[in-house]
Amino acid sequence: MRFRITRHAGHAAPADAMELLLRRLGPRRDEVSFALVGAELRATTDDGEGYSWSREERVDVARRAIFDMLVEVCADAPELEAEWFAVGRFG
Repeated sequence: MRFRITRHAGHAAPADAMELLLRRLGPRRDEVSFALVGAELRATTDDGEGYSWSREERVDVARRAIFDMLVEVCADAPELEAEWFAVGRFG
Protein backbone atom coordinates (compact mmCIF):
# COMPACT_ATOMS: atom_id res chain seq x y z
CA MET A 1 0.00 0.00 0.00
CA ARG A 2 1.17 3.49 -0.72
CA PHE A 3 0.51 6.60 1.33
CA ARG A 4 1.52 10.22 1.09
CA ILE A 5 2.62 12.35 3.99
CA THR A 6 1.94 16.02 3.38
CA ARG A 7 2.12 19.21 5.36
CA HIS A 8 -1.16 19.75 7.19
CA ALA A 9 -2.80 22.89 5.80
CA GLY A 10 -4.02 24.02 9.19
CA HIS A 11 -0.56 24.31 10.75
CA ALA A 12 2.39 26.52 9.89
CA ALA A 13 5.16 23.98 9.34
CA PRO A 14 8.58 25.27 8.27
CA ALA A 15 9.58 24.91 4.63
CA ASP A 16 12.01 22.08 5.44
CA ALA A 17 9.56 20.05 7.57
CA MET A 18 9.50 17.10 5.17
CA GLU A 19 13.28 16.90 4.99
CA LEU A 20 13.54 17.06 8.78
CA LEU A 21 10.94 14.31 9.13
CA LEU A 22 12.65 12.06 6.58
CA ARG A 23 15.99 12.46 8.40
CA ARG A 24 14.33 11.20 11.56
CA LEU A 25 12.37 8.40 9.88
CA GLY A 26 15.18 7.21 7.64
CA PRO A 27 14.58 5.40 4.37
CA ARG A 28 12.98 2.48 6.22
CA ARG A 29 11.34 2.02 9.61
CA ASP A 30 9.72 -1.23 10.67
CA GLU A 31 7.93 -2.48 7.55
CA VAL A 32 7.56 0.94 5.91
CA SER A 33 9.82 2.54 3.27
CA PHE A 34 9.95 6.33 2.97
CA ALA A 35 11.02 8.57 0.08
CA LEU A 36 10.80 12.29 -0.55
CA VAL A 37 8.97 12.99 -3.82
CA GLY A 38 8.54 16.66 -4.57
CA ALA A 39 6.91 18.35 -1.59
CA GLU A 40 5.65 15.17 0.07
CA LEU A 41 6.91 11.95 1.57
CA ARG A 42 5.76 8.65 0.16
CA ALA A 43 5.35 5.75 2.54
CA THR A 44 5.13 2.23 1.15
CA THR A 45 4.16 -0.88 3.09
CA ASP A 46 2.96 -4.36 2.17
CA ASP A 47 -0.65 -4.68 1.11
CA GLY A 48 -1.66 -6.87 4.05
CA GLU A 49 -3.42 -9.36 1.80
CA GLY A 50 -2.77 -12.23 4.23
CA TYR A 51 -5.21 -10.75 6.71
CA SER A 52 -8.94 -11.50 6.74
CA TRP A 53 -9.83 -7.81 6.96
CA SER A 54 -11.41 -5.93 4.10
CA ARG A 55 -9.17 -3.78 1.92
CA GLU A 56 -10.64 -0.66 3.54
CA GLU A 57 -9.80 -1.97 7.03
CA ARG A 58 -6.22 -2.84 5.98
CA VAL A 59 -5.73 0.64 4.52
CA ASP A 60 -7.05 2.27 7.69
CA VAL A 61 -4.81 0.14 9.94
CA ALA A 62 -1.73 0.86 7.80
CA ARG A 63 -2.46 4.60 7.63
CA ARG A 64 -2.88 4.74 11.40
CA ALA A 65 0.37 2.80 11.95
CA ILE A 66 2.25 5.29 9.76
CA PHE A 67 0.72 8.24 11.60
CA ASP A 68 1.64 6.64 14.94
CA MET A 69 5.25 6.39 13.70
CA LEU A 70 5.19 10.10 12.91
CA VAL A 71 3.85 10.94 16.36
CA GLU A 72 6.58 8.82 17.98
CA VAL A 73 9.35 10.38 15.89
CA CYS A 74 8.08 13.90 16.49
CA ALA A 75 7.85 13.31 20.24
CA ASP A 76 11.61 12.64 20.26
CA ALA A 77 12.49 15.52 17.92
CA PRO A 78 12.18 19.05 19.32
CA GLU A 79 12.35 20.49 15.78
CA LEU A 80 9.21 18.59 14.65
CA GLU A 81 5.52 18.65 15.57
CA ALA A 82 3.18 15.81 14.60
CA GLU A 83 0.38 18.32 13.93
CA TRP A 84 2.33 19.58 10.92
CA PHE A 85 1.67 16.38 8.98
CA ALA A 86 -1.23 14.50 7.43
CA VAL A 87 -1.23 10.91 6.12
CA GLY A 88 -3.45 9.87 3.25
CA ARG A 89 -3.77 7.05 0.75
CA PHE A 90 -1.83 7.42 -2.49
CA GLY A 91 -2.88 5.74 -5.68
